[in-house]
Amino acid sequence: MKQMKKKNILEMIARGSKTAKGGFKNEKDVIKKFNNWEKDAIAQKWLEMMNYDLKDIEYVKATKIRGHYKADIQVRIQIVIKLKSQSDIQNLQVKLVSNPQGFNQIDKRWVDKYAEMWSIPVDIVKLLKLFTGEAKPISSKIKDSRRMLLTELKIVDQQKVIDFFDHNKILVISDLLKGRGEFSADWVLVILKLKKESRWVLRSINEAMNVFGGGDVRITSQGGLKIGKIGMQRKGGDNGRDSAKMLQFKINPIELFKN
Repeated sequence: MKQMKKKNILEMIARGSKTAKGGFKNEKDVIKKFNNWEKDAIAQKWLEMMNYDLKDIEYVKATKIRGHYKADIQVRIQIVIKLKSQSDIQNLQVKLVSNPQGFNQIDKRWVDKYAEMWSIPVDIVKLLKLFTGEAKPISSKIKDSRRMLLTELKIVDQQKVIDFFDHNKILVISDLLKGRGEFSADWVLVILKLKKESRWVLRSINEAMNVFGGGDVRITSQGGLKIGKIGMQRKGGDNGRDSAKMLQFKINPIELFKN
């Protein structure tokens, strides 16, 4: 059954993506392609999909963005139109994927940081800290003594969490996927690394937000939260360090191939 499901996913990816011979090791390979755009057919295709006319471009300069920003690469494009010259900047978020059924972390912070960003009410902050383990469990009937699953909260408290993320869905999705400020992402480039070739798909950030944000806000049977196709969970791991108690959000980048 799993083999059949993987085959179906790969067939879907083949229909919804473009092929690149060889592999992509990291963002540097994407940067090289943009900077060699005059000879690189894939980079030319990316630029066309970003709504540029190749004959109007004077130069393209792509660089790696340093720091914790949603965009990984900044592409500075010099456009020459008749006698006018203008500079344009596009920020790309790059997702390199080797497992079509895997998940990719898009954001992680302490609950208090999200509370500051999204003006989360105090009572919901307490519930989220029970979920991550920052606050000690208030029930003994739990699967994990370190924290409480959302399904282990009172029904009324579960609804409070759902209602908050439902009412603030657009803000939450925008911050998680696009980010804020000068390095907020304009585009999402997903590259699936296969054995002999790579498959890629390029989508505007608005398209990506519609894809990953599409669907209800709901508590899962595993006790986490889903905001459309975005999963919220306790970070975990980290050899038991306090950072395991952070809140984490994940997506499966392959979802972009389906649209």
